[in-house]
Amino acid sequence: MNTFRFPHPLVLLVGFIVLAAVLSYVLPAGRFDRRQDPVAQREVVVAGSYHRVPATPVGPLDMLVDLPKGLADAAGVVFLIFLAGGAFTVVDQTGALRHGVDWLLLKTQGRQVLVIPLVGLLFATMGALENMGEEIIALVPVLLVLMRRLGFPALTAVAASAGAAFVGASFSPINPFQVGIAQKLAQLPLLSGGAYRLAFLVPALALWLWGTIRHAQRHRVPVELTAAEVAADTRGAGRHGLVLLLLLAAFSYFAYGVVQQGWGFEEMGALFFALGVAAGLLGGLGATGTAEGFVVGFRDMAFSAMLIGFARTIFVVLEQGNIVDTIVNGLATPLGQLPVSVAALGMMAVQTALHVPVPSGSGQATLTMPLLTPLSDLIGLSRQVMVLAFQYGAGLCELITPTNGTLMAMLAATGVRFENWLKFAWPLYLGLVVIGIISIITGIAVGL
Repeated sequence: MNTFRFPHPLVLLVGFIVLAAVLSYVLPAGRFDRRQDPVAQREVVVAGSYHRVPATPVGPLDMLVDLPKGLADAAGVVFLIFLAGGAFTVVDQTGALRHGVDWLLLKTQGRQVLVIPLVGLLFATMGALENMGEEIIALVPVLLVLMRRLGFPALTAVAASAGAAFVGASFSPINPFQVGIAQKLAQLPLLSGGAYRLAFLVPALALWLWGTIRHAQRHRVPVELTAAEVAADTRGAGRHGLVLLLLLAAFSYFAYGVVQQGWGFEEMGALFFALGVAAGLLGGLGATGTAEGFVVGFRDMAFSAMLIGFARTIFVVLEQGNIVDTIVNGLATPLGQLPVSVAALGMMAVQTALHVPVPSGSGQATLTMPLLTPLSDLIGLSRQVMVLAFQYGAGLCELITPTNGTLMAMLAATGVRFENWLKFAWPLYLGLVVIGIISIITGIAVGL
C-alpha cells in the first residue's frame, strides 16, 4: 500500500494562497479600528471596534500580483538567505568545516550523540533570547556537514536547529518578539512570570531533544566522503584553523549585533557576505574560487529563499481581501461564553488556528492581545495566563504548519519531505501541547 505523500512545498504554499483568495469572496470583509500603543510602540486594534467594510475580493490577477509583493515584503530575509548561504558554501569549500567537525568527533569519541543536545541548547537559547528563525536557514550547509560527519540523517539538522529554536521561543520567559510584546500589550511588567515559564521550558526542551536524539540514533547512516570533500580537505590543509577562528569571530560578532545592537536582516547579510569573502581568500580559494562558491550557494539557497516569499504572500492576500480581522473576530468572540479554564484552553486553540494565516508571532500579538485582554478581565482569567495561551498556541504551531516559511525553507534546503517531518514532529508536538496545557491549568490554580 502506498504511503501518503504531501504535495511539493511550493504546491502547498500556492494552494494556501489560492485558498486565501477564495476566502476573500466567502468571508465578509471587516476591520478593527487601530490606535498607536505608546508602551509597545506599535499600532494595535481597538477592542469592540470590529465593523464591516466594503468587500475587496482578491481576483486571479490580483493574487498573482501579490506573489511579488510577498517576496518584496520578505526581501530582507530572502537576501539574508542568499548572502549567508553563499558565504557558508564558501566556508564549506575551504574544508574548514569538515576539519572542525572531525576535531569535534575526535574529542567526543564514542559520545557523538552528545553533539545533538549541545547544538539544540544553542539554538533553543537563541530562540528564547531573540526568536531566532529565518536566520537558521542560512546555516544549513554547516548543519548538514555536521550531521553527515556524525552519520545522522538530514532531518536531525532541522530538529536540532529550527525545531529547538521554535520550542525555546514558545516557552521563553524573555523572547522580546513574543512574550515581550504580548506582555506590553497586556500591560504586564516585562519578564513577569519568568521563573514560572522557565520551569516549563526545561521539560519541554528535554522532551524535544530526547525525541531528536532517539530519531537520530534509530536512523544513523554510514559516513562517506565525496571526492569534492576530499579535494577540499587537501586544498585547504594548514589554513583550516584560521578559517575556523574567523568563523568563530563572525558568530560572536553576529550574536553581539543581534542581541545588543538590534541588528536587522540587512546587517546580518552584510556580515555574512564579508565572512564569505574573507574565508574564501584565507582558505586558499582565491577571488575566482570564492566567487564560484558564492554562486553555488546562491543556487542551492534559491528555492528556500523563494519559499519564504510565497509563505508571506498568504498574509498579503488575506490583508488585501480585508478578512484577517474577520477571522480574528470570528475566532475570539465565542470565548467569552466559556468557563474560565475552558476559555483559557480555547484561547490556546484559537492562537494555534490563527497562526496558520498569520505566521508572524509579533503581528499575531498585536492583533489578539488588545481583544483578549478585556475579555480575560471580564471572565476573571489572569492576563499572565492569557499570554501563556498565546505563547504556546502560536509558538508551538511553528513546528507543524506548512505556512511557516522558515520550516518549509529548512526542509527544502535539507531535502526532508514535509510528511517525514510531520511523522517525526507530530508526537513530540502533542507532548509539548500537553505541557502547555498543564502550565495553563496550573497557572490558573496557583493564581499566576
